[in-house]
Amino acid sequence: MTALENVINRGDSKGELRNLILFLLGKSISVFGNAIFNFAMGLFVLQKTGSGLSFAITLVLGTIPMVIVNPFAGVLADRFDKKKLVVGMDLLNGTLLMSFYLLTMLWGLKISMIYINTFLMSIFTAIFAISIETAKPNIVTKNKLMNLNAVSKIVDSITGILGPMVGGIVFAFIDMRLFILFNAISYLFSGVTELFIDFNFNIDSKPVENKSYGIVKDIKEGLRYILNSSTLIPIFSVFFLLNFFIGFSITVPLPYIINSVLMLESSYYGMIQAMFPIGMIVGALVVKRFSKEIPYIILLRRMSRILALCMMLLGIPVSISMKFGGHVYLGYYSILSLIMGVSISFIDIPLFYQLQTMIPSQYRGRVLSLGMSVAKAILPIALILSGAVINKLPPWVLPVGGGSLFLILNLLMVGNKAQYEATK
Repeated sequence: MTALENVINRGDSKGELRNLILFLLGKSISVFGNAIFNFAMGLFVLQKTGSGLSFAITLVLGTIPMVIVNPFAGVLADRFDKKKLVVGMDLLNGTLLMSFYLLTMLWGLKISMIYINTFLMSIFTAIFAISIETAKPNIVTKNKLMNLNAVSKIVDSITGILGPMVGGIVFAFIDMRLFILFNAISYLFSGVTELFIDFNFNIDSKPVENKSYGIVKDIKEGLRYILNSSTLIPIFSVFFLLNFFIGFSITVPLPYIINSVLMLESSYYGMIQAMFPIGMIVGALVVKRFSKEIPYIILLRRMSRILALCMMLLGIPVSISMKFGGHVYLGYYSILSLIMGVSISFIDIPLFYQLQTMIPSQYRGRVLSLGMSVAKAILPIALILSGAVINKLPPWVLPVGGGSLFLILNLLMVGNKAQYEATK
């Protein structure tokens, strides 16, 4: 039995195992299809217009609406039947793409059509993502929730590796209209499979009063719940810091150091980048075993320190005068990328498990969506800040300085065990 089968299998019942498999199938099709579509369409726009701005607009339209829509999606997830939202969003994406395909047959593939379609797909995908995230505790028992989170992380990591690769292949070898049709059918198939997921498999039998005050007031209610919780604030703070320092100390400095400072081959950079999601997959496969043996507060503290140390080590080779061969740098940065990927899975997966189990179902959508929106919003700020100063400072300063600050902040914020009593 493979490690992945160990993650999925051994459910307490056939219904739970069926939910796990159908979840894996549905999310894989939705997330993977969206990633391939955005990347392939971005390349198509770049080729047709020759404009880097047009290419960037396509990517922005695939991401920014998700940040804006997330809080409202959380309200919808709390108000309405999650199964209807999950199934409905996949069916809407499928219908949208099918309509897009028919329009291209009549008038050709227009750039304006791509912009509109990408924008609408990102909205539907945001609602889908929040709805499926908040429904996880109801799909499986608490004992298997960590498994479900691990499977979800594996899907995201594989998408990160294969999405751009498959998107590039689609762009190069497949007619874009045929791909749109295939993607539409995939979404419709995903929606049909999700009809068979039991979204009430593990649900609290006690009736829960879920008052509705209006969308804006519901969002404020979710924010108030976060601010009044002594446990959620430090957890979301860790998530916030993680996203900021990944963008500031890794996402921008690492490719700059490898390509512009060390001037390694582009294939080396590709291999180094690939080790990051591979590490996340490895971490997702083994995190539950470690989380059973090590209290979460200790695991979080150790992994945060390891991640901060890896950030600092990214800048060491360019901070010293010694020069090494390309293979040495390849091995060095590949190992660091692998370790960072494992560390993030060890932080991320248990963190979401804690949030899913401690937040009442009537607040779960709003609270998770608000936290994810803030985390997603801070990432572009970190990227812009890092990109603005990287040419003005020695290249090792951002990873070493950012990693050091991340370590100090984690020592201060993850050092108070009393704040995390609920995460034991």
